[in-house]
Amino acid sequence: MDMINKQRLLDEFLELVQIDSATKDERKIADALLAKFRALGITAEEDDTGDKIQGTAGNLLAVMDGGKDAPALLFCAHMDRVEPGSGIKPQITDGIISSDGTTILAADDVAGIAAILEGLRIVKERQIPHGRIEILFTVAEEGGLYGAKMLDASKLKAKAGFFLDAGGPVGTVVVQAPAQKNFRAVIHGKAAHAGVAPENGISAIVVAAQAIAKMNLGRIDQETTANIGLIRGGEATNIIPDRVELIGEARSRSSAKLEKQVEHMEEVIRRTCSDYGVSADIKVSDSYGAFSLNQNDFVVKLACQAAEAMGLEPRLESTGGGSDANIINGYGISSVVLGMGYDHVHTTSEVMPIDQLVAAAAYVVSIIENS
Repeated sequence: MDMINKQRLLDEFLELVQIDSATKDERKIADALLAKFRALGITAEEDDTGDKIQGTAGNLLAVMDGGKDAPALLFCAHMDRVEPGSGIKPQITDGIISSDGTTILAADDVAGIAAILEGLRIVKERQIPHGRIEILFTVAEEGGLYGAKMLDASKLKAKAGFFLDAGGPVGTVVVQAPAQKNFRAVIHGKAAHAGVAPENGISAIVVAAQAIAKMNLGRIDQETTANIGLIRGGEATNIIPDRVELIGEARSRSSAKLEKQVEHMEEVIRRTCSDYGVSADIKVSDSYGAFSLNQNDFVVKLACQAAEAMGLEPRLESTGGGSDANIINGYGISSVVLGMGYDHVHTTSEVMPIDQLVAAAAYVVSIIENS
């Protein structure tokens, strides 16, 4: 890890987290990254995803060709961040980067971006032999993996993908992730005056509450989770509400368990509606597919070999979260998600240890060297 220019990497991370980059509003950071690619002498282009998703920027795809006879590699991170992520003021205490406590830090996923860029600089400066290297910085990952979903995958030639976008210390390799289905139900009750004739109404909110109370939600088992995250309905306190919308999700690394969970959620709503003499419209849609790799897959072998070359003990992990790697695996490019060492992501307590940031950049170099 001595090869990494620690100060340069740190300065770039601090620079990038201070560029506002909300989901579907990544224009400023996209422009900054395009300029960095130009400075590195790396060919980069922006696709039309921004237009497709009504955003301000598209995905960035850069290619660094090399003469080494080696499988093409893909390194990926996303440009957007969750809220509150505007006006970030990073600070450093005892080797730990954090925000000032009023915002997130956006190490998820600026750390991934900065580590990739520093890794590429080291490869160029040290003239490390390499094959084709593809760099993908996506938009709208946090909003539903939309950038990866809109990507023209025919432009990717990689045989292995590395997504710098997971928790756990550097050396963590996520090899399994769940599929997700989105769940939306609209319950139709019967309106009435809440003070004059409440007995003439059927509250859609009451029906929804009864249904939710009967559902198995949260941690179903080690592979499966489910959640109702949004409830919308009602117009006024003096009206029995005749419409309520429930929006949720279910995830599992097992397709059979995922189907069973969604069927359970739907059955509970329909049975409860029947008990009250009302109806429901239910829509289930696929968000992304699962992926499952093992230690014999090339991308996993390379990730482990590169970690061991750094003196790290690789840790193969499963996750309950989705990422762009779910989509890229679906395109036929075997991909893993790498631990970045950050913690408390998606909260104002998010932190990024500097030594882990340095290790992540060194990991990028090691993967390229060992390919």
